Amino acid sequence: MSIFKKKKEENKWVKCKKCNETFYVEELKQNHWICPKCGNYFRISANNRIKITADEGSFKEFDKRITTKDPLEFVDLKPYKDRLKDAISKTKNKEAVVNGVCTIDGEPCVLSVMDFAFLGGSMGYATGEKLIRAVEKAMKLRIGLVIISSSGGARMQEGILSLIQMERVSAALTLLAKKGLPYISVLTDPTTGGVAASFSMLGDVILAEPNALIGFAGPRVIEQTIGKGLPEGFQRSEFLLEKGFIDVIVERKEMPKYIGKFLRYFSENVKK
Repeated sequence: MSIFKKKKEENKWVKCKKCNETFYVEELKQNHWICPKCGNYFRISANNRIKITADEGSFKEFDKRITTKDPLEFVDLKPYKDRLKDAISKTKNKEAVVNGVCTIDGEPCVLSVMDFAFLGGSMGYATGEKLIRAVEKAMKLRIGLVIISSSGGARMQEGILSLIQMERVSAALTLLAKKGLPYISVLTDPTTGGVAASFSMLGDVILAEPNALIGFAGPRVIEQTIGKGLPEGFQRSEFLLEKGFIDVIVERKEMPKYIGKFLRYFSENVKK
């Protein structure tokens, strides 16, 4: 990378959609991608999420080459193959989830992080396969599993092959539970559709970032279906905590500490 390109990237500005203030990217990075003025949480890439969650230098990625093949040769406004190429170029990842072994707050675990920038974090066949392999890795190493979700749901371009991943991943998590190994689920904005309807809600502990959109169908779709408005804050983390769907809301900066605490607690009860 030339010095000119590097300087240009370092001076890149980003605008907060909530308060309309503009900040240097580097300033946001240092603040865990949280608006310094209004506290709005930016959606972040899987790679940036890993950097602020895993202990420095501990993340070792596996199954990096797994990617989707366009089994239905799907075309809408543009071919699915082209959409995949664009997503790979944009995120520098082959799929909507990144797997690795790492430590979080000193505790070993398998970490899987979904990336909303990759086709809306949608779950295709390869996404499901990578999540299942993360479960298998956790069982092989006898350590906990952490999945950080950020998704719009199942990937329509793969039809039933996408929908069946809900069942496949959920079944794999059942095997993990039978081994007595912990699964910590972290919900971020947004966690919706088939992901919210399956593995993201199956954690032994379910953590969520503040004000994250969490639910199956979006609020606008529900309002149009039932013909009336919804309660204030409906499908946000705070609403779900009140109704008992999640266990705790955790500030982004505190998330590694909380994950580590729960991993330590469960590790004491792992079947030998």
